Amino acid sequence: MPEVEPKEKTLLQRNIALVVAAGRGLRAGGGLPKQYRPIGGRAILRRTVDALLAGGRIAAVQVVIAADARAFYEAALAPLLDDPRLLPPVTGGASRQESVLCGLEALARMEGGAPDVVLIHDAARPFLSPALIDRVLDAVASDQGAIPALPLVDTVKRADNKNVVTGTLDRRGLWRVQTPQGFPFAPILAAHRRAAGGALTDDAAVAEAAGLPVRLVPGEEDNFKVTTAADFLRAERLLATASCDPSVATAPIPRVGQGFDVHRFGPGDHVMLCGLAIPCDAGLIGHSDADVVLHAVTDAILGALALGDIGQHFPPSDPRFKNAPSARFLAHALDLAKIRGSRLVHCDVTIIGEKPRIAPYREQLRQQLATLLGLGRAAVSLKATTTEKLGFTGRGEGLAAQAIVTLLLPDEPVPAPG
Repeated sequence: MPEVEPKEKTLLQRNIALVVAAGRGLRAGGGLPKQYRPIGGRAILRRTVDALLAGGRIAAVQVVIAADARAFYEAALAPLLDDPRLLPPVTGGASRQESVLCGLEALARMEGGAPDVVLIHDAARPFLSPALIDRVLDAVASDQGAIPALPLVDTVKRADNKNVVTGTLDRRGLWRVQTPQGFPFAPILAAHRRAAGGALTDDAAVAEAAGLPVRLVPGEEDNFKVTTAADFLRAERLLATASCDPSVATAPIPRVGQGFDVHRFGPGDHVMLCGLAIPCDAGLIGHSDADVVLHAVTDAILGALALGDIGQHFPPSDPRFKNAPSARFLAHALDLAKIRGSRLVHCDVTIIGEKPRIAPYREQLRQQLATLLGLGRAAVSLKATTTEKLGFTGRGEGLAAQAIVTLLLPDEPVPAPG
């Protein structure tokens, strides 16, 4: 591919990147959508946003996310949330094409006016270089888009539904297309509006369908899309060779979080503690299963991450969480910790109340909590105490729990507001 000659510019070149992160991306395993899974101790989405901002030619980045992924987004980008270059996230749609249109419509309404150029990029391509961004931007003009691509060098076969070869394709003129894909903003917005409801595979196809020319620029082999488990291994190997990457080299720092929870006694014959039913002459009243230990531990983890409290993530007014097992809340907090590239290393819990008697079940509760946290039992402490008949717990009106956790988080500078 020859070097790209930039077309004469008729644009002001106010460039904004739109990152598509609304997919579920579960083929790679790991439980989390791939864009929120960490590589080298940092979420893929964070690495992608960092890469887009690194070159200095992108004025701002807007991320399109799934409707239920706000907590994951905030955990992944926590150190950047006060950076004015990170625009508020936009909720995407059922398809990539619909999600891109949601993002473009938000940019069209943004304060200060729509951008001149938009770079549309897959969240799961975290290794784009400033040079690649420059090549795409330099090839975009008022009447032309630009996309990075690599020539197809392997022989291409066509096969039937039984994987039997039925023919060989001529690979001349065939290219593997990547992102970011750059376009003049107004034409690509109009093209996406006309294509709404379709099933085109990328934004260049939307542009082509609208008659907007698209120029190829040289792509990069490292700008691969992290999709499978093998891709994650490749990504980790790539980071391991990048000795200048500060997120790989820096030592983690300890962060301590504390949580407290209380529930009132009511009718029943057991209470839920650490996810286990413990015999008692009363039950605990709550919107969920009222497990004070797991609620306190969840809040402690959220506190160490500076990500709010359990009520913000699971509002008591939400019917979806009616009678929900509290292990679900704890798993959510642990997912957020994983996204931040952190590691839970210790948990200390104190149960406060006159009943039930904890001593007969202490080790069983401790082991269950360790299992839920993914820790060895030696890293989990569980104690019980009373308040000597003082206060609401002393009067037998309710049960309380306090938790303290220690997490190891990557040490990194946090940008100042403004």
